[in-house]
Amino acid sequence: MKTPPENEESKNAVSKTNILFRYAVIVLGLFLVVAGILFCLFKISYVDGDRWVRTWQKQQAQMAEKIISPNRGNILSEDGKLMSTSMRVYDLYIDFKLGNSFPEDSFLHSRKDGIDSLAHYLSKKLRDRSVEGYKTHLKNGLKSKSTAFKVTSQRVSYLDLKEIRKYPFFRFGRYASGFYDVEYVERRKLFGPLAGRTIGDIDENYRDYLSKGAKGIELRYDSLLRGEPGRSRNVRIGRGLTSVSFEDPVDGYDVVTTIDTQIQDIVDKALRDKARELRPQEAVAIVMEVKTGEIKAITNLIRMPGGAYYEAENRAVNGLYEPGSTFKTAVMMVALEDGACTPDQLLDTGNGLYRYRNLPIRDHNFNRGGYGVLSVEQILWNSSNVGMAKIVLSGYENNPQKFITGLERIGIFTDLDLEIIGAGRPRMSMPGEAGWSEQSLPRMSYGAEVQMPPIYTLAFYNAIANRGEMIRPIFTREIQRDGKSVERFKTKTLVRTICSDNTLKIIQSMLANTVEKGMGNAAYSHVVPIAGKTGTAQLINRSGVVYGHNVSFCGYFPADKPQYACIIFMHRPEGNPSGGLMCGTVFRTIAEKIYSSQSKIIVRSMTPDSTRISVPEVKNGNTKSLAYVLNRLDVKNEGAAKTEYALAKQNMTAQSIEMKEINIQDNLVPGVIGMGAKDAVFALEKCGLNVRLSGRGKVEFQSAPPGSRITRGQTITITLKN
Repeated sequence: MKTPPENEESKNAVSKTNILFRYAVIVLGLFLVVAGILFCLFKISYVDGDRWVRTWQKQQAQMAEKIISPNRGNILSEDGKLMSTSMRVYDLYIDFKLGNSFPEDSFLHSRKDGIDSLAHYLSKKLRDRSVEGYKTHLKNGLKSKSTAFKVTSQRVSYLDLKEIRKYPFFRFGRYASGFYDVEYVERRKLFGPLAGRTIGDIDENYRDYLSKGAKGIELRYDSLLRGEPGRSRNVRIGRGLTSVSFEDPVDGYDVVTTIDTQIQDIVDKALRDKARELRPQEAVAIVMEVKTGEIKAITNLIRMPGGAYYEAENRAVNGLYEPGSTFKTAVMMVALEDGACTPDQLLDTGNGLYRYRNLPIRDHNFNRGGYGVLSVEQILWNSSNVGMAKIVLSGYENNPQKFITGLERIGIFTDLDLEIIGAGRPRMSMPGEAGWSEQSLPRMSYGAEVQMPPIYTLAFYNAIANRGEMIRPIFTREIQRDGKSVERFKTKTLVRTICSDNTLKIIQSMLANTVEKGMGNAAYSHVVPIAGKTGTAQLINRSGVVYGHNVSFCGYFPADKPQYACIIFMHRPEGNPSGGLMCGTVFRTIAEKIYSSQSKIIVRSMTPDSTRISVPEVKNGNTKSLAYVLNRLDVKNEGAAKTEYALAKQNMTAQSIEMKEINIQDNLVPGVIGMGAKDAVFALEKCGLNVRLSGRGKVEFQSAPPGSRITRGQTITITLKN
């Protein structure tokens, strides 16, 4: 049966209407989606634009390439001891606004580990405040509610930081205590001021590889010490960021210097002790190895307004001073080489006062009648200004240029090509140039009108000790990486021979006799033979007034087999100026200590002393140490083998040492009479006592009697006596 036509039309109309409705719904939905998108775009671009830009910038910064700083290379002594190194150090802070985890009452009173214990530990560790001082300091910080309250002004090492994190209150962690640290990198000299100006410094704002050396070896080898930076970038892994290195940093090279820390310590102490006595404005000491030119020690002291001495400038290398009478050795060498005089030639120095064209020339003893007739050799021994002036005038008065040429020939002004940036160069008056006068020639004969750094004078005297060969002073032995040598510096000859062999022998003899018989007698030593020359130069202002002196002593030792050359120089010391008494004595002290420290005594080859005591006197102390030493000396000993401390007593009859037990009980003061300082302090501190000691030798007196009860924080005084 067929459907009526009108019903088919009706169905088609309904279907068309449904389609149009659905189409309209879809169009409307798409319109709403587009409108929503446009609204979001408008909101993102105009309403929240700044916030999203900041978010994007933050993400870009997180993902940006970062520089990884390399470790700056170390500077080491000749035997591998660290002299300058980079160390990670930490500033300590407390955030007193961190949450409500420690209100004032909780921090000060309620906690078991409170402010009292924390102050005690900080004071004992850092030693910059008393316990009460730290209590007050921390309470002030708590009241301030500071987010970055500095616990101490000093920075601590990583090992110290690890210990401090375990202290009362701090051990609860950052979010409970507010304690945190900020890391820095500091360049530190592990031997303090020893050779400080030569080691040098870096920029005060040292934080990373961009910092540069500022002085000394730090500056000279900055490009090697600095290393090469690496690079890293943050990579998103999951929901977090992880730093990934795509170029590793290359640490800097290590620089091994020629400095011998033992010799440096000897030189520094000897010069400082004398400087405190004489109070010069500046004081310099250098020790140079004769054969190699290696600088084994160098000290530069500058007196500050408060009177203390610091290594503020490398005056040994960059200071320009009139050398005074140490220059006479060079003048004598030129005169002998040119035949202007002979060692045994006699000259009349008169009463010590000589006038040449309105120039008064005086010997140091002119007010005591002078020296009269002297041989040329004696003129140098006695440092006669009159004698030296007459020698130079007799040979070069009509041809001063010949004298200047002679000085240049012996290498006194040869460029030393020093490693230290900013090193000075000698200066002198020259014939025909501004500043040269008819008085210049005789004045130069005793070291006036010449200026030179002390290291140039030393290099010349080192050449005399080194059989006439002048070599370059060097401060660096080698460059290393990972303990392996990359470059080694060799001795460099500057002048093959400064004079003839005959002249050299005469000069060497003159310098030895200057110490034994002449003005350098203050440097004479019964321990090691010394050869050298004193120097004293007047400092005269433009008005012709003497306002001070430079004094010096330069030479070498042992005189018969030279191993080291040394110069001691002082600028404007107080008291009567004397190169021998002021500087020669320092030279002698240094020479004797260096020579003694390097002397080898073969004990086995020595015959026993018939007067020796077979059983030595022994201090009380640690049983194991006593037994070890006595066994090594083949001295019989017995008793107290199981106790920690023993009382040692000589038994002359049995030729042995008897050891009795020293009983140490908890909470009781131990008896330390007869012990050495090390054992006594260890035993007392082990019992919780604070120790104050005086004297040297073995303990003769202790303030708290043995067996008395110990009170917490008690201090005991012990007196030692030989």
